[in-house]
Amino acid sequence: MVLEGSSEALCPPPSLELRPSCNKSPLGSCSTPHDGLFTGDKEPIKYGELMVLGHNGSLANGDKGRRRSRLALYKRPKANGVKPDVIHNVSTPLVSKALSNKSQHSISYTLSRSHSVIVEYTHDSNTDMFQIGRSTENMIDFVVTDTAGSSTSGGGGQGQGAGPGCGARGQGQVVVGEGGGGGGQSVQSTISRYACRIMCERSAPYTARIYAAGFDSSKNIFLGVSHRGDDHSERAAKWRTSDGLMDGLTTNGVLVMHPAGEFVSEPAPGVWREISVCGNVFALRETRSAQQRGTLVENESNTLQDGSLIDLCGATLLWRTPSGLRRTPTLKQLETLRQELNAARPQCPVGFNTLAFPSLARREIVDKKQPWVYVNCGHVHGYHNWGYRKDKGHNVGPRGTAPASTGERECPMCRRVGPYVPLWLGCEGGLYLDAGPPTHAFCPCGHVCSEKTVVGWSQIPLPHGTHAFHAACPFCGTWLTGEHGHIKLIFQGPVD
Repeated sequence: MVLEGSSEALCPPPSLELRPSCNKSPLGSCSTPHDGLFTGDKEPIKYGELMVLGHNGSLANGDKGRRRSRLALYKRPKANGVKPDVIHNVSTPLVSKALSNKSQHSISYTLSRSHSVIVEYTHDSNTDMFQIGRSTENMIDFVVTDTAGSSTSGGGGQGQGAGPGCGARGQGQVVVGEGGGGGGQSVQSTISRYACRIMCERSAPYTARIYAAGFDSSKNIFLGVSHRGDDHSERAAKWRTSDGLMDGLTTNGVLVMHPAGEFVSEPAPGVWREISVCGNVFALRETRSAQQRGTLVENESNTLQDGSLIDLCGATLLWRTPSGLRRTPTLKQLETLRQELNAARPQCPVGFNTLAFPSLARREIVDKKQPWVYVNCGHVHGYHNWGYRKDKGHNVGPRGTAPASTGERECPMCRRVGPYVPLWLGCEGGLYLDAGPPTHAFCPCGHVCSEKTVVGWSQIPLPHGTHAFHAACPFCGTWLTGEHGHIKLIFQGPVD
């Protein structure tokens, strides 16, 4: 860090040319230019897909344009990537004049009131750039914002009439929106308007790398004094590296966790790290927005892999590669699994009525035949409005009945007391770890998927607040409860 009043700040070195990248591994160094969208005019090349955790397949009002819960990144017709080129040392009051060229990408680091460093970026024909953030300006490819009033605590069952994601939500629960001129956003949002950027190599193996901060409408990134109308860059940590280059962090940080093993075959959580503006990897700060950066982790990279998680302090995204997605169920396959479940004619063990999972399109309406589960034991029933006992201290009504919204019930099969919630099939296939049968459910929300999927996600701590981590249901964002965070479903077959 260059401190105000230091000899380095007062006598900065002259401008110099940069190496191809801030990273030790140059971005796109092994790539060759390719201006076409197709390989041999056949299928478009997909780099991967981003999915926002907490949405079960789509937004409540539907996916439209950049307003969506899932975005596929394809090879662009023409490369729009950039790479570091030249570094300039200028007087801080002259920064705005130095950045007057709006056709030039640049990053400005304000080190003191009198000294700033501007790193100019040049076109990189080997890479495509995709930007993510809260801003609705055109240069943002994926618009992500917090949900207004999202809960800071999880848990609690869903009552009758509750849909997926109802009840308490973790901070990862978000809405992806698109509006005009960046308006309509919560002033309390912790997501930066220009949160991060992903650079994808245009040649095989199409490596994708993530960097903190994105370029604004003037193609600039400011770390120091805010020129953007928000303060997310004003308190950002920045420093000069040992080799004379510059780097920095955004105020609330961009965190990444790569899976410890292969995401679909050996699901195991890795370690959460912070990614810098130049793509370097650091240990987490003491708190999310602390000024002191963490320790540099030299043996890890910013290269995304199947199952990498990206946390923007209010929204958590999952990166899936094309090879990983081929091992997950499609929407058509999920519909087939639903029909197979219903074809088995599961019955309520008390009312003996046949249960049926509703259509995947009916994600927020509880059907009268919908199966419900006691999440502490896994016994599946039809809905009933009884199960409370006076000696349990519940506020019961006539004949032991009580409002469904109170959640706690006594299972008539095993007498265990706990949340009683409707079951919902997980509709976002990209969140599955395999295409296995939907035999398990997350607790306490009741989202149903394969055993491998619930076991895998139950082990992953997702960031919450400034320094807390909690496992959560990927389909709705509800914090997981119970010993394992999931339960095996116990269905009763037809008596005939």
